[in-house]
Amino acid sequence: MTNKFIKVKDLINEKGKEFQLSALTDKTGLENIIRSTRAQKAGLVLAGFLEHLIPSSIQIFGNSEISFLTTLPLKRQREVIDNFFSSKFKIPCLVISKTPFIPEVFLKSAEKWKVSLIKSNLFSSNLISNITSYLENRLAHTMTIHGVMVEVFGLGVLILGKSGVGKSEIVLDLIVKGHRLVADDVVEIKRTSLNTIEGQSPTTIRHHMEIRGLGIINIKDIFGVTSIRMVKKVHLVVELEEWKTSHEYDRLGLDEKTHEILGIKIPKIIIPVAPGRNMAMIIEIAARNYLLKKMGYHSAEELNQKLISKINEETRVIRNEKKTKKQLLF
Repeated sequence: MTNKFIKVKDLINEKGKEFQLSALTDKTGLENIIRSTRAQKAGLVLAGFLEHLIPSSIQIFGNSEISFLTTLPLKRQREVIDNFFSSKFKIPCLVISKTPFIPEVFLKSAEKWKVSLIKSNLFSSNLISNITSYLENRLAHTMTIHGVMVEVFGLGVLILGKSGVGKSEIVLDLIVKGHRLVADDVVEIKRTSLNTIEGQSPTTIRHHMEIRGLGIINIKDIFGVTSIRMVKKVHLVVELEEWKTSHEYDRLGLDEKTHEILGIKIPKIIIPVAPGRNMAMIIEIAARNYLLKKMGYHSAEELNQKLISKINEETRVIRNEKKTKKQLLF
């Protein structure tokens, strides 16, 4: 459940054509609130079992539910539907998927309890999948971050750092190398699933970058449509900071850090910025290294293991030599 919500009319207006939705109760229930990202198949609800009904969620009836309902006496049909619509779970709407016949009792009860009744020509499985995907995107937790996001070798790289550290200039170098801009200065972050967050640019400044001394430039106009990306999953966080001689930076790559965004931990590396350092190339190498790690190859750990094995081998040889000398003395 999320604090965000949409209204039933939003679902119909935005996805009515794609999901083949049509309201059967005219304007009844169109202002009802949808808060859950789940589209739930009714199932045992028809038997009066409301225990696991998800509050403020879209309910789906398919051909099997309608067929079962029609086997009941008319009085019992009314009781079941009234009990369903009048429940404490505040059902915003009922979507009846591909079925040749909709009993009149649904229309009367929906009007009575102010529940929107909607028909779809899609099968239940497709309808549930499509609606769930739509709701997860519309009701996702969101936040904005000051930073720049770019796609490097297919990876979404979120670049953070204080103003003036050179984030935009570095990303401009990456774009010249053929990588793609997602967002500059302000990144809208959205948690779209359990372990996935995506970044995009606000509509008003999309495809634009601010370069100090040059001003605002339109990346799409200058470099073409292949230089931009509308939305991208965040795979890696790169934090840029001015080089501090007093600070001890990671030189081996064994100390793996994470950056938490909306409850999800994303791998993070801290890169010091100094004159003469090719930051665009370093970020490219960071992306390549991330891909290698995902494939199970960790170069720093492998080197570390080789060194440990070498040390252990030399220690074993030294011990054997000492043992041999002792035996010769006696």
